[in-house]
Amino acid sequence: MATLGTQTISTSYTQLLKTFGSNIVDSTMRAISSGDEAGVSALQICTTGVKSTGTFAVDGASTLLGPVTFGSNTTLSTGTTTIATASISTATISTATISTATISTATIGTIASTTINNTGLATVGTLEIGATGPNITKVSYGTFPFTGGTVQTHTANDTTTGTFALPCQLGDIVFASINSLGSTTGTALVLTDFFPIATDVVRFNIIGKGSTAGTIPAGTIFATAMRFTT
Repeated sequence: MATLGTQTISTSYTQLLKTFGSNIVDSTMRAISSGDEAGVSALQICTTGVKSTGTFAVDGASTLLGPVTFGSNTTLSTGTTTIATASISTATISTATISTATISTATIGTIASTTINNTGLATVGTLEIGATGPNITKVSYGTFPFTGGTVQTHTANDTTTGTFALPCQLGDIVFASINSLGSTTGTALVLTDFFPIATDVVRFNIIGKGSTAGTIPAGTIFATAMRFTT
């Protein structure tokens, strides 16, 4: 107050700060202004909180004990940010080391983590396995009805074959199984083979290498096609 000590109220009140208008500080947010209200700041106060309608900067350390809500964008340009547990709706992250996070939708450049446990839905454009690849660019999955068939002996027509639709391309690796093979009757040494023969078309061959014919009951084919690049 030393700079005001030699001034009269009429000449110095403009240098004081007050709430805008004639109201006292109560539960309503009001801007802080100069004494003559010629300058109105972006800072607002009330008995329950503080608000800034402009840019808010903190040079020192900040401690936020309650819930924190971020608006459209959050930029962490330097330093290290440590988060124990995070629940994030949408995020675009260049590089992240995350202990525990719940993320609904995320676009992430690099993930450094020993273990990733995903209990929700994650969409990955290209997924690199290991430090130098290979890269998975496409994985598809589907189930298809298998009507059953008879696998002949090795010396006869020993192949049951057919096709089914699955998103894939020539060169994709197809993993598949038929859930009725575990209950086959009279079959021995059965081999299965699945491979793309055209875009979105997979052929299956069931080959019997035994000495007698056997029957494979109807069931369901479970198939996955994987595409890799290096």
